[in-house]
Amino acid sequence: MEAGFANTGDHWTVSEQARRLHRSAVICDMLLPFMYGANEPKYQTLERMAASGTSFVSLTVAVDWHSLEYTLHAIARERAWFRAHADKYVLVETVDDILKAKREGKLAVAFHFQGTNPLQADADMIEPYYRLGVKHMLMAYNQKNAVGDGCYEAVDGGLSKFGRMVVREMNRVGMLVDLSHTGYRTCRDVFEVSSAPVCFTHSNPLALWDNPRNIGDDLILATAKSGGIVGVNGIGLHMGDNDASTEMICRQIDHISGLVGAQHVGLGLDYVYDNVALMVDFATHPAWNPDGAIGAKATRGYEPKDVAFAAPEQLPELTEMLLKRSYSEADIRGILGENWLRVLRRVWK
Repeated sequence: MEAGFANTGDHWTVSEQARRLHRSAVICDMLLPFMYGANEPKYQTLERMAASGTSFVSLTVAVDWHSLEYTLHAIARERAWFRAHADKYVLVETVDDILKAKREGKLAVAFHFQGTNPLQADADMIEPYYRLGVKHMLMAYNQKNAVGDGCYEAVDGGLSKFGRMVVREMNRVGMLVDLSHTGYRTCRDVFEVSSAPVCFTHSNPLALWDNPRNIGDDLILATAKSGGIVGVNGIGLHMGDNDASTEMICRQIDHISGLVGAQHVGLGLDYVYDNVALMVDFATHPAWNPDGAIGAKATRGYEPKDVAFAAPEQLPELTEMLLKRSYSEADIRGILGENWLRVLRRVWK
C-alpha cells in the first residue's frame, strides 16, 4: 500500500500563492472531539483534514465525565487503530515526529483530555497518560472538579491544592496546560503556578462575542506573557450568531493578533462531525452540561443539531483570506501551525 495521503491540493479553490503556501505549511489543529458517534465518520473526518492540508491534530479521547477505566480502554483502542494504519498516520511523541509525518504525507496525531477527572484524583497518573500519547489536558470542563472550576460554575473558587499539584506535575512531565472551558479565577491561579507556557487550545475573545466559553483580553494577555497560544475555536455560537464562516475565524485572529501579536495565535477548531451523537452524550451526562452550555441560552434559539461548526475544508480559504488581510507569509505559517510547534517544542519532554 502506498504510504501517506495522495493529496496535491489541486482541488482547493484558492489562488496559486495561497495554494503554494497552504501546501507547504505545517498546519496544526489542537482540538478535534474524537469520542462521538460511529467509527466511520470519526476516521472519515481525519481523511478530510488531511485532504484540507492538516499536518497534526490533537484528539479528545476523554472528558471530565469519563472514568479512569473508560479512558484507558479508549486510549488502547485508538492506539491500536493508528498502529494498524501506520501507512497514513503517525502517533507522535515529539515535534520532530510531526515534521517527519509532514514530509511523508501522513497525518500526525496525539491525544488530550477535556478535563482532569480521568486522573481519578491521582496526579501520579499524569506521567503514564503522557507516555500513552496524552499531550495536553484541560483543567476543568464547564463545571467544578477536584482541580478547579469550569467556566459555567456558579461560584469560581479557583485552583485547589490538588490542582496546584496537577499543574506542577504536568510541567515536570511535559504535558501542555490547557485552560479552555476553565473558570476565570482558576485560570488566573494557573498562570501563577505554571512554570511552562499556558494555552487556551480552543477559545475565542469575549470582546467579540459574549459567551461564557470565551475569554477576556486580560487572559489573552496573560497567555502571551506565559509564552503560550490562544487557539481559535470554530463553533458558530462562540464566534457570533451561529456563524462559523471563515470570515468569522479571521475576526478572532485579527483581535488576538492585534492584542498580543500573530505569534500567539493558533487553531483549535473543535469541529464536531456528529452533532446528534454529541447531544446524546451531553443528555446522558447532565452534570457537565449546566444551563447555558448546550441549551436554549447558548444556542440562542437554534436547535442543537443546527449549530454550525467550521469544517476542515475551510482551511485553504483561511490561508487565502489571511493573505488578503495583508498578513505576512511568516505570520500565516505561524497561525496555521508553526506557533504551536514552537510552544510544543518548549513544553513536551
